[in-house]
Order: sequence, then structure tokens, then C-alpha cells
Amino acid sequence: MPTIAAEKTDLKKLAARLRVNIIRMIEAAGSGHPGGSLSIIDILLFLYTQVLRHDPKNPHSPDRDRIILSKGHACPALYAVMAHCGYFPESELMTLRKLGSRLQGHPDRLRLPGIEASTGSLGQGLSIALGMALAGLMDKKDYRVYAILGDGEMQEGQVWEALMAAPKFKTGNLTVIVDANNGQIDGHVTEIMNLDPLAEKLASFGWDVKTIALSRRIARPRANPGPSSRAPSKARASPSWKIKSPGTAKPPTRKKPTRPWPSFLRTPPKYAQSDTRSLWRRAPGTGRNKPRRGGVGR
Repeated sequence: MPTIAAEKTDLKKLAARLRVNIIRMIEAAGSGHPGGSLSIIDILLFLYTQVLRHDPKNPHSPDRDRIILSKGHACPALYAVMAHCGYFPESELMTLRKLGSRLQGHPDRLRLPGIEASTGSLGQGLSIALGMALAGLMDKKDYRVYAILGDGEMQEGQVWEALMAAPKFKTGNLTVIVDANNGQIDGHVTEIMNLDPLAEKLASFGWDVKTIALSRRIARPRANPGPSSRAPSKARASPSWKIKSPGTAKPPTRKKPTRPWPSFLRTPPKYAQSDTRSLWRRAPGTGRNKPRRGGVGR
């Protein structure tokens, strides 16, 4: 029987191979989201190979566990893991984003068996997962639901509505995984709309929170829901990731590139060296701002 250390080594090697598949399929497609896909490959691989109750030959089994990839743009990672598990041949990975392919740029549950929800409109996945968890409780089923969110999409208000609702309805069969890679399309999450202290916020909503490897936060509703002032439970040792408390590492600041104004907004040569904000002046005797002639205000 393989030891935990051997299993960990095997998973690391497999994750590295699947990362190569992700890069190859995105390169073949000519577009895609490599960063968000590479950051969740470990957790997806661990779930599909060690945790989930699923059968690639019977993807619609009513007793299967469900995964909702709310950050749908990271579907290359999901496709790579599903191909490894036998949902479809690995050769099909190279059809990513091709016309007529089952592997679209965002998951499509109508085309690919094994996809639980068509996602990609950020902020909606947790509400879908919550609905599935509630349905399982009402139907007296013992399946579990896992929702994978990006930290950037947690700036959406709908996410926090679902985070409040889950403890209220005691959906103990729901687990939320936040891929806290600190990246979103406009820059760093900590710069655009900082979520920290995220673990404490989730705990105050009634969630049991575990922080893993600085970048992944896993939460599930507590048995006794409701606001709480207690600190989140301490993370325990894990065979797969080193666990560390959040907030101990500050991400490096990134200088944003400067972009030229579009040609139709460029100022005439007379004002070419001026900041566009200086092209506004206050009209005498009025409380209104008035743009100078020949300039463009903003």
C-alpha cells in the first residue's frame, strides 16, 4: 500500500503533467486564461482523485458529488483533470475553443457530460451550488457539493448573499474553495478591492474556515450557524499542502503600464504636454466646470 509521501509525490508529478497539457491546449487555441487555470490544478486533481464520488461512465448518477467551477474561465484545468479521469480522450484537449468543440472557453453543461453548470458570469456559481446543496437536503441525498471561486469574483455582491444564506439553511453538504491567487483582470485583488481579513469575515458569517498554502481558503457552514466573534479554527497539518495563517505575506506591488489615449481623444499639439485634468477651468462667477477650447476633459 503506497504511503502518504508516495501519494503526494505521484500527485505532484501528475499535476505537473496536467499543467503542461493546460499550456499546450491554450497555445493551440490561441487564447485562454492560463494563470487562473494553473492556480487551481492541484485542488481539482486532489478532489477528483481523492475526494469526489463520481463515475466518468455514469456522469449523471443522482448520487454523484458535484463540482461547480464558478470561475469558469479556468476551465482548461477542469478539462485536463476530467480527461485524465476518463470523461473524454486526452486528444480532445487540443480542440479547446474550436468551433463545434465540446471544450468551449467556458464550461457548457449541454455539450460536455460531467459539467454541472455553465459558468463564466462571475459571482453566480456559489448560488448555483447552494441550490444544489439545498436540493440534496430536501431529497435526503448524501452527495456533497463543492464550489470553486476566484478571489476576484468575491467582490460580487451575489457571492455574499449566498455566503449568508448557506449557514442559515444549514447546508453542511456544501464546501466553498476560494482560489486566492490575488489576481484579476485589472491588477492585484489587494489593490482593486481588498478582501482581507477574508477568513475572519467568513467565520463571522457562520462558516468553518481552513486556510491552506497561503492561497486557498476552504469553508463550510458550521453546525451552529450565525454571526460569531470567535476566531476561525486553527488550520491542521495536511499531507498535501503546507498550511499558514493568512495575511503573513504581502504581495509585491506591480507598476501598471501606461496606455496612450485613443486617437480621437488626443489633445491638439498646443496642449500635448498637459495633463488632461488641467484642461478644465472654472467658469468665472459660476459653480460649474467648463472645458477649455481645444482640449478634452474627463
